[in-house]
Amino acid sequence: MSRKFKKGYFVRGEFVAEGSERDLELKRELKGTDDQSRTDLKRESLELQKLGEDLLTLRADLMKRLDLTEKLKDAIAEAKRITNFEGKRRQMQFIGKQMRLIDETGVYNIRAALAEQNNGSARENYALHQAEIWRDRLIAEEEAFGEWITQHADTDTQQLRALIRQARKDAKPEKPGEAVRHGRAYRDIFQIVRQQLLGYDVTETGPHQAGDETP
Repeated sequence: MSRKFKKGYFVRGEFVAEGSERDLELKRELKGTDDQSRTDLKRESLELQKLGEDLLTLRADLMKRLDLTEKLKDAIAEAKRITNFEGKRRQMQFIGKQMRLIDETGVYNIRAALAEQNNGSARENYALHQAEIWRDRLIAEEEAFGEWITQHADTDTQQLRALIRQARKDAKPEKPGEAVRHGRAYRDIFQIVRQQLLGYDVTETGPHQAGDETP
């Protein structure tokens, strides 16, 4: 009398009969793996959409460094113009889809650009420190103006001279013993100097406004 074999399959050399406890256990593990994979994909998708939302805040000079598709750049520009809540939500979903087409290097570069904007690059931090030194020198030292113009000939000399005169005037206390006050000219000098040191207009592309970093 021939022996009747049960239906089943082999897993790592082990025969697993269909319907057995081992079969059910393996199927539960497999289902859990699938669920986990779907969870990971969903989380990754949401992270990329959030990264796309953050791109709306990225300043222009950093955006130019990124190798983004024209479709994604156009989508970002359109999202900035949309004010309707539902329209904005749909547009961000579209941006999220475009973000999923970017390779790992592209995603890394986007994260790096956002980190640079949020934390400030070494160059920006150096320019910030130098701008404070130059601002104080321009107000306190007569010869500093000539040194600055020699190094930065494209500076609006008439505007800078006027601001220096005003800053010196503002710094004089009205009464003896009063603390030195700094008016708008003091902050504007800092802004002009920092802009020259960085090579771009910080009022349009930078995260800081004039005087935010100054006392």
